[in-house]
Amino acid sequence: MFNPDRLPPPLVLGPFTVTEARALGLTDGQLRHARIRRLGRGIRTLAEADDDGTPLALLARPYSLATGYSAVSHETAFHIWGFPGFLPSTGSGIHIARQSPHTTPRRPGVVGHKTQFFDDEVAFVDGLWITTRVRTWLDCSRRMSEDELTVVADHLLRVPRPKFEGRSEPYASISDLDLILDRHKGTPGIRKARLALGQARVGSDSAPETRLRLALARARLPEADLNTPVDLGNGVERSPDLSFPVYKVAVEYEGRVHADPAQVDRDISREEDYQRGGWQQVRISNRHMDHEAHAAVAKVRAALRRAGWRPTG
Repeated sequence: MFNPDRLPPPLVLGPFTVTEARALGLTDGQLRHARIRRLGRGIRTLAEADDDGTPLALLARPYSLATGYSAVSHETAFHIWGFPGFLPSTGSGIHIARQSPHTTPRRPGVVGHKTQFFDDEVAFVDGLWITTRVRTWLDCSRRMSEDELTVVADHLLRVPRPKFEGRSEPYASISDLDLILDRHKGTPGIRKARLALGQARVGSDSAPETRLRLALARARLPEADLNTPVDLGNGVERSPDLSFPVYKVAVEYEGRVHADPAQVDRDISREEDYQRGGWQQVRISNRHMDHEAHAAVAKVRAALRRAGWRPTG
């Protein structure tokens, strides 16, 4: 007798397609078992499956397979790729984009889009068809602010640290982002995306760093170097999050990790290094970023003025 508890392992991880189940030996009769739930045409899952505990990529995967000429896209792709930045939610539903001229996907639990893909704008990752990071950035531009699009662009352009991340190349280059914009002229949100690309920079390590950089630029402070090594003398080198070498001002953004006792000791050592090297250190935390980062801007401006900087114009 058929026992759903003994489903082949690939069918237990999350929702699956009927085609996959048949290929693994299940019959149509077995797929009609009371403990196998129908999610839509060609998609099934175990009735007791815990969707809340299943990774989004596994939940979305069968929808990208069962709907021809399609890929997971927009908000769903944004979260699967782990993008930083604030994207307003459209509510529940897996976003699926389908290649024109095919019809817009219409399935329970799916937010459908009809679009035009180039071959290199869709990737097949662990059995999942998904829009590439660059294409996802463009697709989400309609609902994101210019600054938040810049946060994502900085994330894509960032040069990784192979020792910690297992990769040596950034997710994208300026030319990659520029190309996607040239290919899809007239796309809703493309004007914001172009402005965001214009203010994107290589070197920002996190979303808060990007937001801080943009706030300082809007305040018409000098442009900072990003995570660039500075020589503090006596063989000591530091790489501040943002730095103004001409004025010897180093800005460090400190997140929750800086509350760890071992990190506190490292922070004290860092501050002592800056002092010995004749640099001012400006420490910024999350509370300084409220109200459009007014407090953060004020701290950096004050340090620059102490170092001799004066606004022009």
